[in-house]
Amino acid sequence: MKKTFQLLFIFFATYSFAQNSLLQSGPMVGYCEMTEAVIWLQTSEKASVKITYFDIDNPARILYSDVYSSSKEVGFTHHIILDQLTPGKKYKYDVFINDKKIILPYETSFSAKKLWEWREDAPDFTVAVGSCSYFNEPPLDRPGKAYGSENGIFESIVKKNPDIMIWSGDNIYLREADWDSKTGIYHRYTHSRSIKAIQPLLAKTQNFAIWDDHDFGPDDSDGSFYNKFLTQKAFKDFWANKSYGMHPEQNEGIYSTFSWGDAQFFLLDDRYFKTPNNRITGERTILGNTQLEWLINALSFSKASFKIIVIGGQVLNSVAEKENYSNYPKEKEKLLQEILDNKIKGVLFISGDRHFTEFSELPRENTYPLFDWTVSPLTSGVASEKVWKENNIYRTKGSLIAQHNFGTISFLGSKENRQMKLTVFDAKGIELWNKTILKKDLE
Repeated sequence: MKKTFQLLFIFFATYSFAQNSLLQSGPMVGYCEMTEAVIWLQTSEKASVKITYFDIDNPARILYSDVYSSSKEVGFTHHIILDQLTPGKKYKYDVFINDKKIILPYETSFSAKKLWEWREDAPDFTVAVGSCSYFNEPPLDRPGKAYGSENGIFESIVKKNPDIMIWSGDNIYLREADWDSKTGIYHRYTHSRSIKAIQPLLAKTQNFAIWDDHDFGPDDSDGSFYNKFLTQKAFKDFWANKSYGMHPEQNEGIYSTFSWGDAQFFLLDDRYFKTPNNRITGERTILGNTQLEWLINALSFSKASFKIIVIGGQVLNSVAEKENYSNYPKEKEKLLQEILDNKIKGVLFISGDRHFTEFSELPRENTYPLFDWTVSPLTSGVASEKVWKENNIYRTKGSLIAQHNFGTISFLGSKENRQMKLTVFDAKGIELWNKTILKKDLE
């Protein structure tokens, strides 16, 4: 009898492992609206996939997604729509591959957007932010010391229990062997997304992303990159943002927007329309006219208390260093002037790229100052000591941090006392810096 039990245990354990092995990466929570959400996942081969889910207040009522299947063409990625949500409810969900439940050792949950306007104060919530995540793959990495380290930072982010995670560029680091082919590009996404340390964060937090040069192509790549349509397709296949560009039939760019609570987030594309760093003649742009006009229109229309503009490179740094906006003075001036002339309230820039963190504050006459919070890096190499000598005249004293770190923005308080609390944490989750910005100070 004992031997039979052991054989049965081995059989079911082996069978369960075989099913789990079909799950290459994910599940990942994408956008969540009041009545619809998307769960992303990747299988290792062609398979049928579905999600079951339930409101934690009514666990007996099981809801079902449609059954999905995909192909090698999209890297066996799946975007599974859950369309039976009730606003404001929290849901638990399970993944089924080939009709077999996948057992995961971490929480799989999400929350539908709350219907609060005209009814109550905006809900409190927290957004985690970070950029520059490098995951080592020695055969394809450059020789020498490993460039990526401290993957445990993602466990520290999970412990802060954010409602949303914004990956603000340089999320995968395409290598020389990657960016010249679809095979290489999809390999890099698959390798990065499969890292064990990030799975719990993906599974219970809304995830949104922008790209920077290392997601888009080679270092410092711009709109002339010959494979940008391939990297754009891969970005869409591996992320689950609400939209990508405002003209989907033209297939241009990955910029978009979404809202949560009383904040609206504007996810910008600083690569697709960018002109080369070394071009001397002609107009020099980062966003390009189409995207810039969309941004100003969207900011002007927005009724959100807080308007968070997420872009790969720094906006307010006064020093023309690397690829920040001071290297593109004409377009930078136009962007800042349009924000001023249109009396747009509540603006905060979030940026990455630089492999260090700092907070910049640009004073303006007769209105509130503009802020740019650079948060970097998550796991990639840390900037050298020379950044301490970089004379950014708008840097807030004590905000420069040169080590692996991440940030959180907590939106807190009643309507009269609404505020954003910005906090920087090290890789172990220990607080390094914080700043509170009141809604009334952005008006």
